[in-house]
Amino acid sequence: MALNYIWIGFFLIAFVVALAKVLFLGDTTVFNAIVQSTFDSAETAFKLSIGLTGVLTLWLGIMKVGENGGVINALSRLLSPVFCRLFPDIPKGHPVNGSIFMNLSANMLGLDNAATPLGLKAMKELQELNKDKDTASNPMIMFLVLNTSGLTIIPISIMMYRSQMGAAQPTDVFVPILIATFCSTLAGLIAVSVYQRINLLNRSIIIFLGIVSLFIAGIMYLFAGLDKDTMNTYSTLIANIILFTIIIIFIVSAMIKKINVYESFIEGAKDGFNTAIKIIPYLVAILVAVGVFRASGAMDYIIDGIAAFVSMLGVNSDFVPALPTALMKPLSGSGARGLMVEAMEHYGADSFVGHTVSIMQGATDTTLYILAVYFGSVGIRKTRHALPCGLIADFTGIVAAIVISYFFFH
Repeated sequence: MALNYIWIGFFLIAFVVALAKVLFLGDTTVFNAIVQSTFDSAETAFKLSIGLTGVLTLWLGIMKVGENGGVINALSRLLSPVFCRLFPDIPKGHPVNGSIFMNLSANMLGLDNAATPLGLKAMKELQELNKDKDTASNPMIMFLVLNTSGLTIIPISIMMYRSQMGAAQPTDVFVPILIATFCSTLAGLIAVSVYQRINLLNRSIIIFLGIVSLFIAGIMYLFAGLDKDTMNTYSTLIANIILFTIIIIFIVSAMIKKINVYESFIEGAKDGFNTAIKIIPYLVAILVAVGVFRASGAMDYIIDGIAAFVSMLGVNSDFVPALPTALMKPLSGSGARGLMVEAMEHYGADSFVGHTVSIMQGATDTTLYILAVYFGSVGIRKTRHALPCGLIADFTGIVAAIVISYFFFH
């Protein structure tokens, strides 16, 4: 329901803003830009979906090999003490726990292409447990909010963009992003737990969060002493070694159990193709709405209003030029990426704004995109508290990114 109102709101606000620009500013090109954006966004959505087809086919095939080989069940049993607290409605030891863990791990390593099909696999399994097929279940919402909070340990793509934009030290945002994304994930976890009345003051959860915190601290310590070239090399190498090792473990496990690996892969791959086709309408819907909103100039007016309000309060407003990236991120990953690059081009990659947009880009994920694609893949229409909890995580990540930017780079 929330997505319905937001989708309608994008179009209505865009129309009102565009009409005002025509009548009061004499802008005769705004409606041309809006209509053109609908075609461009629809084409982009289709290309994204088709581009996902190969990746989905590959990774859902590999996941099927891991499932038949028993690796997913083994992960489920290992994570059962924690996941049975965070996902109390999932039966103990259910294979979906392993799928959820694989997806979250891929996200943490910045492996977006691998994370999406793994996430869609988990959603399909969660839907099988869901009694009300058009309404999001509690485990679905917890899973997606953990996704939208964007916990990333190795932000490879952001460091790559900073390098391309001429940053003297592309990796100097590594630690700030790690801190900001941890804050957003923790906020999302707490928000969902409050809605679903999950007690986080549990021994298993506290130990798990403690281990994760120590792991992040260890990563920070390990990379803090490396130069930029070495950090880029090893962060990419570690992520890809882990990824390919997982594939090998799946294959070897299936071989040990005398499973036909090739046939298992084909069985899972067929699901990947069908899923990619199914999400096209949802992608078109959300990307066209965002494109219309942006083309109308409504986003620019929001930013200008925030800048005026911040200045009126007497607060340092150096961060305001970075806000378009923050506001676009929940709506469109590619849009936020474009705004990040634009900001670095205009202000410089090593400027305060250049650093801030980089941290904002890494602090959270594309909430509306994720909800549209993941819920759309299993036919969920009623999203319940998924959107507000996701936006709480986004807001926390943005605030953390701003504060951390002032601390490290101002």
